[in-house]
Amino acid sequence: MHTSPNDPKHYRNITLDNGLKVLLVQDETAQKSAASLAVNIGHFHDPEGREGLAHFLEHMLFLGTDSYPSAGEYQSFITRHGGSNNAWTGTEHTNYYFDIENDWFDEALDRFSQFFICPCFNPELVERERQAVDSEYRLKLKDDVRRIYQVHKETVNPAHPFSQFSVGSLDTLSDNKDQTIRDDLIAFYQQHYSADLMTLAVLSPQSLDDLESHVMALFKAVPKVAVSRPQLAPLYLPEHLAIETHIQPVKELKKLTLSFGFGDMDALYKRKPLTYIAHILGYEGPGSLVALLRHAGLVNSMAAGGGVNGSNFKDFCISYSLTDEGLHCIDPIIDATFSYIKLIREQGLQAWRYSEKQQVFERAFLYQEKSRAIDLVSHLAINLQHYPAEDVIYGDYAMEQYDQVLIAQCLKQLLPEKMRINLVSPQVKGDKIAKWYHTPYSVKPIEAERLARWQQPAEIESLHLPASNPFLSFNASPLVDTVDQEVVPKMLFDKPGFRLWFTNEPEFKVPKGHLYVSVDSAYAVASVRNIVCTRLMVELMLDHLSEMTYQAEIAGMSYQLYAHQGGYTLHLSGFSDKQILLLKMIMNNRLFGHFERKRFGIIKQQLAKHWQNQMQVKPISQLFSELTSLLQPNNPPPSELLDALDDVQLEDLPDFVSKLYQNIHVEMLAYGNWPEQKIVELGEFIQQEISPNTSPSKETPRKLISIREQGTLLYEVECQQSDSALMIYYQSRDLSPESIALFTLTNHIMTSNFFNELRTKQQLGYIVGTGNLPLNRHPGIIFYVQSPHGQPQTLLDAINDFLNEFPVLMFELSDAQWQQSKQGLIAQILERESNMRTRAQRFWVSIGNKDADFNQRQRAAECIDKLERHDLVRFMMSLKSKQRDRVVVYNHGGEDLDQAPLNTHHLETGRNVTSRAEFQQQSKLYSYN
Repeated sequence: MHTSPNDPKHYRNITLDNGLKVLLVQDETAQKSAASLAVNIGHFHDPEGREGLAHFLEHMLFLGTDSYPSAGEYQSFITRHGGSNNAWTGTEHTNYYFDIENDWFDEALDRFSQFFICPCFNPELVERERQAVDSEYRLKLKDDVRRIYQVHKETVNPAHPFSQFSVGSLDTLSDNKDQTIRDDLIAFYQQHYSADLMTLAVLSPQSLDDLESHVMALFKAVPKVAVSRPQLAPLYLPEHLAIETHIQPVKELKKLTLSFGFGDMDALYKRKPLTYIAHILGYEGPGSLVALLRHAGLVNSMAAGGGVNGSNFKDFCISYSLTDEGLHCIDPIIDATFSYIKLIREQGLQAWRYSEKQQVFERAFLYQEKSRAIDLVSHLAINLQHYPAEDVIYGDYAMEQYDQVLIAQCLKQLLPEKMRINLVSPQVKGDKIAKWYHTPYSVKPIEAERLARWQQPAEIESLHLPASNPFLSFNASPLVDTVDQEVVPKMLFDKPGFRLWFTNEPEFKVPKGHLYVSVDSAYAVASVRNIVCTRLMVELMLDHLSEMTYQAEIAGMSYQLYAHQGGYTLHLSGFSDKQILLLKMIMNNRLFGHFERKRFGIIKQQLAKHWQNQMQVKPISQLFSELTSLLQPNNPPPSELLDALDDVQLEDLPDFVSKLYQNIHVEMLAYGNWPEQKIVELGEFIQQEISPNTSPSKETPRKLISIREQGTLLYEVECQQSDSALMIYYQSRDLSPESIALFTLTNHIMTSNFFNELRTKQQLGYIVGTGNLPLNRHPGIIFYVQSPHGQPQTLLDAINDFLNEFPVLMFELSDAQWQQSKQGLIAQILERESNMRTRAQRFWVSIGNKDADFNQRQRAAECIDKLERHDLVRFMMSLKSKQRDRVVVYNHGGEDLDQAPLNTHHLETGRNVTSRAEFQQQSKLYSYN
């Protein structure tokens, strides 16, 4: 196998006698073991009249096998031992995967293997899970991705399975007069889940010989059957090309997509002609297509190359996010697009350009970092379906041959007469309604005169092909000597208003790094208006930087700039050799307060749309947003941000920025492949660059509302959605490791039981769960349900019943299961990072949490280890107390006939929160620098 020289893992490909292809991976340093099985069956294979059957089958395989018949046993076993599991169903593949502590991998793999040998299809659970699939479908009725996707399905060849509904509903998955849905499930499973259509990837510290022996013993019983594979019809017939589709979304979304259909491109993976075309077409630097359209005020962003793909089709899409002005200038945008495509045809086919993209891929391959075991195996299991065994890892990166003739042939496919135009906007009207998702849309042929104009596009003098990339350097910086270094940041600067932390990376051996720069200013968050101005400033800076930093991003560096509860943070990552140069470029070009009027108007409009769209997301997401806004005064909800944005003008920003910088605190972290002296010099540069005319300040306090001694607080949220939802939040009274231990272990033990009880058994909804929710360093736990049929009172009663009954279940755990649960969580908490990104995030979070010794997780793990069962039972009993302090956030679904407030007669203390502002004024605060 072609593997990276930076990859120490050992690999072996085997094929079992039943045809199942397996990739064995030995990773001696793995913190967890993982497995993933992909089967070359998806919704394209649904029988006629049984849309969603493949997806329904995916759900059912989790709900018991002949060997392990209990419905929740698999998930409970995985969770108890520090693992996770999931699955997805696509067009032509379904993928199942899990990870777990190493010591329990063999037992977990045994349970997993039975999915594909002897599932139960328990009749009672078939009916329950049918409801869950229907809830999943209904959950997405207002999801614009699904709604637009359905229009795509209705404008292709109806003989192609892409055109079919894929999720499933009560209608498509009901019993009929001839056969039950269970009969059809079993028949589909027996006829399609064949070993020779499956690929399995397993990763563990075990030797390859041991893994091979274990896999062969477990998976040899997977049956091999003769599966009928009819040839797919073409995705597009001539009448599906040269058409223009207008689609009306739910959200404030304006998007133009030009798509061009290709056949199967998988065989060309070593040459990647479409990747080359997308690389040039999607260039965003000076003289680029997107820069031209952005400066004209027509688009905000562009993406090239993506699109649906399958075994006999591949869409190549050019997508634009439109401004309001761009919505009325579709033809000029398409004019410019074909002008640029013509320029690429005539001048863009050059070997050195291919070599640059090849270098980007090769460098990424050579210095790839480890990913989580579960992510790696799920990716490899799918790659085994697409690439020869030797290229399962390298295939994604391969660009081995510049084939000018092939690229030219692909460019000839990008013709107006083969184009499909998709325009998405709330302003368009539709004369059709898409089935299933009820999307208004219209379709018409593209007029002959427009096609003729685009076939002979005019030259645009300001359009230029990319220059060579100055940030691209194939010779990476030599690795800094890190012998005997401990991987914990130390403080290089600790001055009033400025701190800088630094550490090298001795473990991962890659020439990369992460730089964080956080600017705290009390003025940035002094009012809702100031918070809005900070967001505007950040978005305008990102917009200004996009052209000049694009080449750096292509060369393997990236950056994020984001506002937070104290000010804003800049985070750079990627190859270290030119990262400091990029940071200086960003700092030198920030131009705070000096922005183009046209771009200001467009960015302001974008922010408004973003906040409007946040008010239309699914109910459970709105409840989460409203909960955090209720408890964090520096984090107002979208509705308040929207109101404050309205009267902010360009002229306000220079004075705002000046005042923001009058008193600031800067916190920095440099982690990666740099000599210490270089970071010292960088620290001095940052102080000089950002500090003139400013006074040093302390960090901005992160305020958190205390709910102590307030009983149950009921907070109703208005959601324009059909589903009801409810979320209960409990808050720790302190920041101690002991409290962290109690909250996290409670969540760890409850989560799979909560899911199994409220979703699998009671079928209250598709979105059901628990979660740790630390807010501003305070531990917390949430319980939540979103339901298409249950009213908030029903959901509250169900959660209360669960909390009342669960402490008793704790005594049903054996001593071994109790210890396993604790050790599973400890293993999760102490799991060593597999790459620099996750370690950098931990360091940065630790700095924010004032964990100067970077050992909070060790202290929490020690506290978990010391917890006795009675400690946790006592804590769980307190959660069900009528006097317990908690917040209940909820909404009534649009179809609730009874909009009555929640019943509080059983509560000894508590009240309704009717005003966020009044509640925050009347409540006590936790406030930490």
